[in-house]
Amino acid sequence: MPPQTSLWQSLGRLYPHIKPILPRLFLGFLCAVGASVVALAVPQVLRILVNNYLAPGGAVTALWWATGIVLALGTLEAVFMALRRQFAVAPSTLVETSLRTSFYRHLQDLSVAFHDRWGSGQLLSRAMSDLNLIRRWMAFGALMLIVTALTVLIGVTIMFFTAWQLAIVFLLAAVPIIVYGFKFRRFYGRVSRRSQDQAGDLATTVEESVHGIRVLKAFGRSSEALDAFEEQAEGLRQTEVYKANSLAKFSLVVTLLPEAALAVSLVLGILLVDDGQVSIGALVAFFATAAVVAGPVESMGPLLSMTLTAATAIDRHFEVMDARRTITDPEHPVQPKEVHGRLSFEDVHFAYPDAAPDRPDVLDGVSLDLRAGETMALVGITGSGKSTLLQLVPRLYDVTAGSIRIDGVDVRDYPLTELRRIVSVAFEETTLFSSSVRDNVLLGADAASGSEAADLLREALDVAQAQFVYSLPDGVDTLIGEEGLSLSGGQRQRVALARAIAARPTVLVLDDPLSALDVRTEELVEHRLREVLAETTTLVVAHRPSTVSLADRVALIQDGRIAAVGTHAELLAQNEHYRHVIASLPASPQDLDSGLEDEREVLR
Repeated sequence: MPPQTSLWQSLGRLYPHIKPILPRLFLGFLCAVGASVVALAVPQVLRILVNNYLAPGGAVTALWWATGIVLALGTLEAVFMALRRQFAVAPSTLVETSLRTSFYRHLQDLSVAFHDRWGSGQLLSRAMSDLNLIRRWMAFGALMLIVTALTVLIGVTIMFFTAWQLAIVFLLAAVPIIVYGFKFRRFYGRVSRRSQDQAGDLATTVEESVHGIRVLKAFGRSSEALDAFEEQAEGLRQTEVYKANSLAKFSLVVTLLPEAALAVSLVLGILLVDDGQVSIGALVAFFATAAVVAGPVESMGPLLSMTLTAATAIDRHFEVMDARRTITDPEHPVQPKEVHGRLSFEDVHFAYPDAAPDRPDVLDGVSLDLRAGETMALVGITGSGKSTLLQLVPRLYDVTAGSIRIDGVDVRDYPLTELRRIVSVAFEETTLFSSSVRDNVLLGADAASGSEAADLLREALDVAQAQFVYSLPDGVDTLIGEEGLSLSGGQRQRVALARAIAARPTVLVLDDPLSALDVRTEELVEHRLREVLAETTTLVVAHRPSTVSLADRVALIQDGRIAAVGTHAELLAQNEHYRHVIASLPASPQDLDSGLEDEREVLR
């Protein structure tokens, strides 16, 4: 649970972002105050009208003058309200966009370890609903809460000078409202936080269910997923009902007590008029002013709840923004004059940030050297640390101890943009974006346009044996849908591999990206890789004997360390554990798409 902050501390964190638009917000505030002052002026016109012109013998023309003044004041109030919206709404949208953009930029900068801990729905709710709520509070809630408080203060002051005896009754009713308001503020803030967190969890569940819809359907678990979702949704509903009931009670107090005070004031006012202590005009002005004040008093509850919810949204926003970047550019970057791709692991240790202190390191002293242009396969049993080791090369994580060097320079001394230009990655679990095939493949490539981009795209698709994209409805401009789920597993892997190839890396890191391909397609891909990326150093996690046999050398990882290095034949002859690992590797799966393409070739 994050540390509790006061309301003013939470709202104060927004000041640097609001500061550029403060002049316009202040103008909006002045317009809102002007509208309230104009509204409070109308009862004074009525007081003068009743006392001076509605008495016996009063001039009829005075009634028309009073009517015209009231109409003019009403028109002026409407103009002030329109100007208030003009001054406040547009600037607040700029702040919202700026906050959302900086939030997204910060998410991109945060390490993979951060994203491992956070649910995507929580981040989505902060980026969308929380910032939308903050914008509405800036444009309306904050201004109107201050204006409402001023309106009540000015109105009660006018009521006091109009009929102080009646105003005292009104003030006495305000005491329990103030006391209850302090209690409500503390309580409602906690409930609001719980509601927003539950909404984020619910968004995470929806996203996971949508992404995993094929699994849920294949295993017939849609009803179980629905039951779990209904339970979460019911929890959120109960919290929202609890919030609504709490707000209703507060609204009851702030509405009932002033109305009761007015009822008492009415009886007392009639007695005072009968006694001659208060004029009829003053009594009319008092209750007309009370009618103007009643609206702001009743809106205090919703405005206060909106402020408390906005404060919670601000806290949730800065929980992410305060997260420290652990993978950063070096203070003094170092870069060799020429990058050839010699890759070295020197006594590398690694433990995940959230691992228990007593757990052994995932990597416990890995030392390995890859020659420039060499292809090395990395094999080991499940959980031996193969994929983890690969993720350390482009600094998705940083080593706990030891170092990884490219051409003798520690990867932590490279600028991040340069390191990730040198190193290209393709994972077994492919992630594609809701865009065209062209955009997905050229994602990691340096800026290219026209014929250069077309040639790069064509070559990358050819090397990855992904020519199937040309038969899609719009060819390489076909939108492949969210996460590429409109494609098969083998097709997604080939597009992802083409993306890694198009980046033209010096070091290529492959986490078994060909697992869904048949042996023939895999061999074609490997052959083309050797041709096109002849000078590229490649480290590939291998889960099949066919992949291992295509490598120049093989490294065996065991218990977080490199147990042996050699050719496939050498390790088979010399290392018993290697033979065990190779024997346990699964048979090559048949990619259905490749099979269909084979059938098409036969039919032709």
